[in-house]
Amino acid sequence: MPAYKDKDTGTWYVAFYYRDWNNQNKKKLKRGFATKKEALEYETNFLILRNRSIQVSLKEFYEIYKKDKKPRLKLNTWLTKEQIIETHILPYFGNVAIDEIEAKDIIAWQNELTSVTDDYGKSYSPTYLRTINSQFSALFNHAVRFYGLAENPIHKAGSMGKKNADEMSIWTKEEFNQFLETQTSDSMAETGFLILFWGGLRIGELLALTKKDFNFEEGYISITKSFQRIQRKDVITEPKTEKSKRIVYLARPVMDRVELYVESRYGYPETARLFDKTKSFFSHRLINGSEKAGVKRIRLHDLRHSHVS
Repeated sequence: MPAYKDKDTGTWYVAFYYRDWNNQNKKKLKRGFATKKEALEYETNFLILRNRSIQVSLKEFYEIYKKDKKPRLKLNTWLTKEQIIETHILPYFGNVAIDEIEAKDIIAWQNELTSVTDDYGKSYSPTYLRTINSQFSALFNHAVRFYGLAENPIHKAGSMGKKNADEMSIWTKEEFNQFLETQTSDSMAETGFLILFWGGLRIGELLALTKKDFNFEEGYISITKSFQRIQRKDVITEPKTEKSKRIVYLARPVMDRVELYVESRYGYPETARLFDKTKSFFSHRLINGSEKAGVKRIRLHDLRHSHVS
């Protein structure tokens, strides 16, 4: 294991090969050591760490994982990940050494989660179970890829739940109009539901709209941002994906009704949210309005899909 002296800086460096987590041959170069001894010690320690499992508890490794991942993710994405790990994973495995967690332990944990019910006897949805499992697997993959864990035990145990939700409910135009009649007492709710149904917007996209986003002459809305309530704070973020930035055209009769609402907000600044409520406001009105109208209950997200059906 030779070390080399940099003639320009007078410091030492090492260059060597090792096997990565995927058993591929990789080259490692590390510069800036004051002495040859320090350079060689670095190489020795690096190779030792690559060839042994992680001798830390899952709780301790989670802190490493958090330090690595949190700065790279959107705040809401990290908070979702954090909530799942701290609620469903650490209480079960937190004090167990990460390299001692086996496939049989994962299966027992999966079985326990699938049997959990709340006070109303309702269990976790199959898609949520899949999300929990995926977050745990991501944590193991990070340990394998960067910290020398021998394998991901979830790969042996298999997954739980399912990737796609059951077929969603949608409304016909007639059902939507029946529902909309229950919203006429609140112009914000009525207009918001019009846009959600006919424009196919996500609720966060609707809640982020300002006057500047509407072009009534051409009949479209510019979708460039999303609203979220994070840790009791109102946050405007980028849309869910880059493709989510788009132009949404509305039929002229719908756009005319939207324009009346926007004009009624004459005191609102150009950059103020026109629908300055939260998701729960629209969710509650959707539930209550569905019951009053005598139409089947659907979710806010289902309105988006009713639009394209």
